Amino acid sequence: MMRKIALFFCSVAFLISCKKGIVEPINTPYILDEPSHFPKMIIPIDNPLTVNGVELGRKLFYEKKLSGDNSISCADCHSPQASFSDKRRYSKGITGQDGIRNSMALVNLGYQKFFFWDGRSKSLEDQILIPVEDPIEMHQSWTNAVIKLKADAHYRKEFYSAFGTDQVDSTLVAKAIAQFLRTMISGFSKYDVMYKQKYSLPLNPKEQTLLTSVTNEEWAGYDLFNSLNGGDCFHCHNGPLMHVELFSNNGLDQTFFDLGRGGITKNSSDYGKFKVPTLRNISVSGPYMHDGRFETLDEVIEHYSSGIKISPTISPSIEFANQGGVQLDAFEKGLIKKFLLTLTDEEFINNPKFAPPN
Repeated sequence: MMRKIALFFCSVAFLISCKKGIVEPINTPYILDEPSHFPKMIIPIDNPLTVNGVELGRKLFYEKKLSGDNSISCADCHSPQASFSDKRRYSKGITGQDGIRNSMALVNLGYQKFFFWDGRSKSLEDQILIPVEDPIEMHQSWTNAVIKLKADAHYRKEFYSAFGTDQVDSTLVAKAIAQFLRTMISGFSKYDVMYKQKYSLPLNPKEQTLLTSVTNEEWAGYDLFNSLNGGDCFHCHNGPLMHVELFSNNGLDQTFFDLGRGGITKNSSDYGKFKVPTLRNISVSGPYMHDGRFETLDEVIEHYSSGIKISPTISPSIEFANQGGVQLDAFEKGLIKKFLLTLTDEEFINNPKFAPPN
């Protein structure tokens, strides 16, 4: 009798576990590999990182079903080889229409507080919702996107595994992709070991080996980058993340075709201001500026050296605006460029965890 009862409960348990072919959710926490010199990432309470959630997010990041005609995914405008930015000046949506801004690099987003060039979104989850419905990007209602995902039995299983439900919706899609994006941390470049050495932070053996490859010219470029009488770059680009959380008018124009932050706030004091981007992996994430107007790093350096244009909202951090810029000579420009190249993190760019899933 006891054997029959045991067999009965085992059968019931088996049938429950196999219901709809769905496995029970596995809420294994995903352990971030955060660099020791980085601040601690703050993870939203309502969207903790889990192994299954991150993996689902990676699949969705490369999923073309999120676009109206199944032709593009998030990765089409955020390529791994370009530090998850777009090598084109303007990204093209499914209709072939150009956008009006260059796609920002998706790097260390988990440490940032606002998103898009104009800062219209205050969370990664909110940012992710916007491109799908944008008519010049993926051009699809979330209703249709969800219908396509729910029609796929594999996705239903994976949503259940990650979130405990097979009832797919836009909120869970955004949460999964946000989990994936928060794992995309770039923190191992020559710059990182230079930064740690400068501030007497401990280096592990791998970092010590990398430090020996830093040249005198790269150190000189680092000093010049941080010099008020040199490149004067440090006001907006400093620390381990190599950017500051603010909006700035960096002297690109005297009049504004794109109001930037001002287009969101409707405040004239914000006209022409854009989110300060990180300089990490800057050598591979061009073209540069919000509208991709500069193709090369040499053009960017020349802008700050002699191309500054004054307007009412020009950043006070550009202290030499009245003379057109910091007026670097050719040798100094070369040193700063050499330093900027130290910000390239090959491990991040080639990390298989960020590549398209099999």
